[in-house]
This record gives sequence, C-alpha cells and structure tokens, in this order.
Amino acid sequence: MPPNDIDLDQPMELDPDDVSNLAGVIKGKFADAEEGKRADEIRWLSAYKNYRGITDSSTQYRNSEKSKVFLKITKVKVLAAYGQLTDILFANKKFPLTIEPTPVPEGVAEFAHLQMPQEQQAGIEGFQGDGKELLPGALEATSTEEQGGNPMLAGLSTTFGQSDNLVPGPGYLGQPQIKPAAETARKMEKVIMDQLLDTSAVNVLRHAIFECSLLGTGIVKGPFNYGKKVHRWKGTGDAKEYDPYEKTVPRIEAVSCWDFYPDPSATSIEDCEYVIQRHRMNREQVRDLMNRPYFNKEKLELALEMGPNYEERHFEPTIRSDNDPMNDSNRFEILEYWGILDSTLAEEAGMEMPKSLSELTSVQVNIWVCSGMIVRAVVNPFTPMRIPYQAFPYELNPYQFFGVGVAENMEDAQLLMNGHMRMGIDNLALAGNLILDVDEAQLVPGQSMEVYPGKIFRRQTGVTGTAINGIKFPNTAPENLQMYQVARQLADEETGIPSIVHGQTGVTGTGRTASGLSMLLGSAGLSIKTVIKNIDDYLLKPMGEAYFQWNMQFNDLDIEIVGDLEIKPKGVAAVMQKEVRSQRLTMLLQTVSNPMLAPFIKIPNLIREIAVSQDIDPDELVNDPNEAAIFADILKGMANEQGTGQAPTAPGQPPGGMAGAGRVPPGANPADATATGGGTVGVGTAPTPGEAGFAANTGQTQEVG
Repeated sequence: MPPNDIDLDQPMELDPDDVSNLAGVIKGKFADAEEGKRADEIRWLSAYKNYRGITDSSTQYRNSEKSKVFLKITKVKVLAAYGQLTDILFANKKFPLTIEPTPVPEGVAEFAHLQMPQEQQAGIEGFQGDGKELLPGALEATSTEEQGGNPMLAGLSTTFGQSDNLVPGPGYLGQPQIKPAAETARKMEKVIMDQLLDTSAVNVLRHAIFECSLLGTGIVKGPFNYGKKVHRWKGTGDAKEYDPYEKTVPRIEAVSCWDFYPDPSATSIEDCEYVIQRHRMNREQVRDLMNRPYFNKEKLELALEMGPNYEERHFEPTIRSDNDPMNDSNRFEILEYWGILDSTLAEEAGMEMPKSLSELTSVQVNIWVCSGMIVRAVVNPFTPMRIPYQAFPYELNPYQFFGVGVAENMEDAQLLMNGHMRMGIDNLALAGNLILDVDEAQLVPGQSMEVYPGKIFRRQTGVTGTAINGIKFPNTAPENLQMYQVARQLADEETGIPSIVHGQTGVTGTGRTASGLSMLLGSAGLSIKTVIKNIDDYLLKPMGEAYFQWNMQFNDLDIEIVGDLEIKPKGVAAVMQKEVRSQRLTMLLQTVSNPMLAPFIKIPNLIREIAVSQDIDPDELVNDPNEAAIFADILKGMANEQGTGQAPTAPGQPPGGMAGAGRVPPGANPADATATGGGTVGVGTAPTPGEAGFAANTGQTQEVG
C-alpha cells in the first residue's frame, strides 16, 4: 500500500533521473505508431457507431432529418459473419489444425519396418520353420514366444522406437511397416489439442474473430507460460483431502485492435520491427505484476505512489458506455514493447545478453514502461525469436496492416437505409397531419389557434373560407421504402452475405426457388471461404507453429524428433457442406475398394476424413498403426480359418470340430465315398436331404455308414 501522506488523486512529478533514455525511446516509438494508426481508428469508430446504432452528425443522411431511427442492419451482418466463421471453425469441438510430416522429413525416418531374423526371412523354398508350434486359435501378432509366436510382431503394441529390429525404409511384403514421422506428428498434434482445450482457447479465438468481423482485424497474443491450477483430491473416505497442484501450460489471449500499435511502416506481423500493446490497469492489476518474473518491484511500487497516469484517447468515450464502472482517472497506462532494440540501449538497461547475441548490433527484446520507468526489460525469450502476436484480417488490404471488416464494407448502404427510412417517416408525419394556413388579420384577435372537433373560429372580415386553409402534403413514403430495399440489397452484395443467411423471410426473385436459394448460399460460401483462408494463413498456421515451438522449447515431452513437421490448417476444408463432402468421401472409399486401386490410396486418412465430415472424432473410431496391425492379423487368421472350412476353436480343442460329423478324416481320399481308401465317385444325381450318407442342411448330423 502507498504511504498515507501520498495524494493518489494528484500524480507526483517524476524525477528526471528516473526517466531513462530507453523509456524515452519506447515512448517515441509509441507516439509514431499511435499517429500512424489514427486513420484506422477513425474507420473503426464509424464501424462501431453503425454496429451499435449511435446517431450523430457522422451518421446523418441529411442535416434536416427529424427522425432519429437507426436500422441496425450492420449489426445483423456482422453477427451473421461471426456466426458463420465460428460455426465453420469450431463446430466439431476440435480445432481445424493438423500436424503432418513434411514431404521429405529430416531427422527422422519417413518409413520403417520390423525386420525378421535371418532364419525367418523368406527364401526360395519359403519360410523356414523354427521348430515351434502354434496352438490352435493362436495368432502370431498376439501370442507370446512361449506359445510359438513372434515377439517382434507383438511388439507393435509398444513404442516401436524401442525395438532393435526397427529398420529405416519400406519393408518387404509381409513385414510390419510403420511411419515414425507420421506417428510423431500425430502425438504432437494430440499434445497441442489438449493444451488448446485445457486453456479455453476457443473463447479467446471467438473474441478475436468477432473483432475481425466488426473492425476487419483480429489480434491474438501468445502462447505464453501460464501456471494453471489443477484440482486434485487424495485419499478416500474421511481421510480425503484437497491437494491441488500447478502445471505450466501455454495460453493465448485476445488483444483488442484499439490497444494494439504496430510498426506504422509494416503491412504484416512478419514485416514489423516492433509492436506495442497498451494496457489499462487498476491498482490491483499493477500489484499482480510484482509477482511475475523479471518485473522490477521497486519501480512498480514507485509508479503506484506517483498515482494514475492514464490518458483517455479520442475514441474511448464512444466505445465505452456511460455507466462503465471503470474510471480512467484511477487507471495506469503501461506500454508493452516487443521488437528490435539497439544492443547499446539494451546493455544500458541492464539486460543479460546471451553469448550468442553479444556481437550483434541489435537484439529482440521485451520491455514494459510505466510512468516513464522501465519496469521489465528482458531479451526475447522465444527460440527462434519472434514477435508473439498473430494479426489476421477479415478482408486483406495488401497495402496496410489492418484489414477491412463487414461494417466498413456496408457503410454506404447503412447510410442510405437510415436516410431513406428517416425521410419516409418524416414524410408520413407531414402527410398524415393537416397543416393550417391562417390569415390572422381576418380573425378576431386573442382567440386560441388549437384545432379540435367542433372548434369555432371567429372571423371579423374577409370572404368565407379564406381565413383558414388546410395544406395537404403528398405521401412519398413508398418511393423512400423502395430505395430502402435497394440499399438493403446493396448491403447483401457489398458484404457477400445474403439476407437469407441470417433468417430474412419473404425472399423474392432468385431466392424463391430451390435452385436459386442453393445458388445464393453457394455465393455466400465463396465469400466466407476467402475469409477462412485468411484465418488459415494469418492465424491458425502461425499459432500452430508457435505452439509447436513452445512445446519443443519449454515442454518436457516424451516425443523424440529432430526433423521437421508441417502445420496444416483445415479451415477451408470445412467450408464445403458437410453432407456433400461426406458423400464424396464415401463414394471415393467405394471406388478404392477395387483391389487394383487400393494400394494407391491412404485408406486410414480417408476414413478419418469421413469421420470428420460427419462431426465424429476420428480418434475414437480409427485405429492407430499399432492397433491396425494387430487387428489385421486377427482378421487374416479368421479368413484363413474360414478358407479351410473350419470354425475357430478354442485353444486346446482339436481342430475340425466333432469327429464323425460328416467330415472327411485327415489323410483320407475325398473321392472315396466308402472311406475304405479306394473307389471313385461316378456322375449321377445329387442326393436329397435326409438320404443315407448325406446330412445336407437339415440341422441333423448323420453318420456315413
């Protein structure tokens, strides 16, 4: 707590010695970024007014407007776009993100196989026997060595990286084959998916996608180390006690466009030399920074003693409601800098420079500034060094950093809709009310001009009917409503979101037929597909790569890989209607059932895609390579047993079923009907069921006499 003699309402004057040269550099860069962003803030402010329905001089169609009605069609379109994006990306309750090995993975084998021992390898005469016998019903892949099985095949159920018989490259026919690179990629994908779900990343991305739809750009920060409290109970019964623990997980957070200040000369995150995030914190939030690593506790306490330093920006009174409990006069402004800094300034700030960076003229740093003081200064902790933000546009503007949103695209249409609706309402107010033209010189002075049924006006001169005349204005509201409908259709075209998408009824024209409606929805899908592609390229892919790098750097994973993996976003693939995609995948599966085509298709991947198209988690249905190898052996054994005409028997039972049940004994001539070892069967008529010596399918067993 600050001393009692400190007036918190009056900021203390900062001693010049406390203002470092580095803090001045950061403040200067922030001033440049703030000035470069002002035009974007004006665009966003107009978009926000149209979304909220705020009426002022900038949203008026005519200065003479009397009606203040505001038709929030912009809000409808923005929410429709937001709903489409979130439904496409998160409908499966799984992130549209996969990790696969590169076409030629480095550092790990693409193919590997379990090599048979020399005595079991196939030669000209086939496989040599090892002297061991398999019990009836035993399977090679599941049996133990004592049962005469092959322990190498049984080892598929374990981590194949531990097998000494694992040989890089594709194996020969009959040798179990695996893909270590693909298996590693699958494990890493599961780890990242668990981390995303564990930190409620969907909620973070929903917030960013909403701002992307409204303002044109969404900002996501991270991932960063986050200590998550895991609830745990130990013991049983009365001895049960609460024993929580904390684990480090990567977490992302959404950053508002209003608080994000990129390098004014950059057009993308990769092009930025620096970015600055502006924080607005209360006293408790500032105190919480003292418990975080590498923050200067003494300078934070001094900043609290000096008092609030927040400066309200020009847009904040509009975007913040009047009843907002947050009072800017009691807030602290903290600037968070990520980017390149001169090495000399970094050393003056007392940063510990790694030996690998000691000879560089510039270095990537993270610096926090509050009240002109450096409260945190560290070298960028990520390997490889990167600015930990992802900025993704709704509609890409290749010449500017920030994109274009739905609200800006339909700004003119919203203005026209409001203008003509207000004109129609004003006209109806005139046309629906009688306006009087009064010649007061003909009336007795002092009488009331109020008009009501039975009203009597006393006239003192003039001709009858000339003192008071009614004026009737024409009704032009139908023309105004017609222009309103034209403006609404213009909004559909400008945004690429047909009104039918967000539930408008009474659709006319093309949308009245099934084929026309399908065409409209298809056009909407094309527009949203472009947006999804932007999210794939500028959010999902770099975020997936950031999570991968975080796990390789900070997470102690049981995943051994030196090679490269590739992050593949799957957002665009989800745009296709699920029913259509599922039908196409099923047809492809039927096509490749042809034995001539099956070797050329990745059947497991095809089955997984079919499951995804039907909103089914493929991990719950599709076997991994280990399980697939085991079940393949089981099915192979069952097929062999069916091919011999013998039903599977339990271990220890003689094969072939009951003796004398109409079966030919082993070693006997199947053409010997007498079972005496001689004779032939001539051509004749087939015996009938029940005839002696023929059991047929009567359900009864008859002995051969």
